[in-house]
Amino acid sequence: MSTQPQPTIESVLQQTREETGLPPNELRVLMTHITGFDRVSLVTKGNRALSVDQLIAFKSLATRRQHGEPIAYLVQQKEFYSRSFFVDPRVLIPRPETEELVEHALGFLQNKSTENLLTRVLDIGCGSGAIAISLALENPILEVTATDLSADALWVAQHNANELGAKNVRFIESDLFAGLLNQTPALAFDLVCSNPPYIEQGDIHLSQGDLRFEPAQALTDGGDGLRFYREIARHSPTLLRPGGGVLVEHGHDQQNAVKALFCTTPYVYVQGLPDLAGTPRFVFARI
Repeated sequence: MSTQPQPTIESVLQQTREETGLPPNELRVLMTHITGFDRVSLVTKGNRALSVDQLIAFKSLATRRQHGEPIAYLVQQKEFYSRSFFVDPRVLIPRPETEELVEHALGFLQNKSTENLLTRVLDIGCGSGAIAISLALENPILEVTATDLSADALWVAQHNANELGAKNVRFIESDLFAGLLNQTPALAFDLVCSNPPYIEQGDIHLSQGDLRFEPAQALTDGGDGLRFYREIARHSPTLLRPGGGVLVEHGHDQQNAVKALFCTTPYVYVQGLPDLAGTPRFVFARI
């Protein structure tokens, strides 16, 4: 009596590709998550048999991916600034272009003199903590404060800070500036940065791709997409030291509108910045 050959890594990858039509690179990411092997090992150990539990788990992930769930949520991690961040549906998935916000922030802070005071950064709407934690780890002498309205998001951010060893960042539950203004002594930062929800209500992209699975409050302000920029432009000067700056990420077609919000007193310098693809992506303003 013949027995069925035990499924191997390679045979399961091939069969699942044929059944689902998913790209091979996505299936390999799912397989590395299930087996613990890196991508090279998947090739060199492709004839390794999968256990029944591994096979069931892999097939389940592949089916969920076939139905559109983001890879990052399925494997519960996303690389950002060369570090692995834990992510799940409680937080927005960090995007590669946001790494450039970190680059711009680090450049500004490197040249910022605070007269021997501790350099302080505020990240509004921190989500997974990708921006705040990256800044804290890249420049350990910074004192980073990160806020979010969502207690669930703050749990994820604190978890990432603990896992990555970012000891110079603290998290505060706050709706924008509500928990920061009118404190005694007054808070004072050298940089306020944010990648706030900026998709306009009713935008067709909210019902497409990965966005369908991400938290709506992290994607849209429920209005024209500019609400948070208005609040940031209005309240940041109260929390900034002299010469301090504001750095925000925005949508591909919002730069002129966002710049206009900062072209008021006490801001003395406003600049629009592109991402690496040349798309208008950031606005920097200084008081």
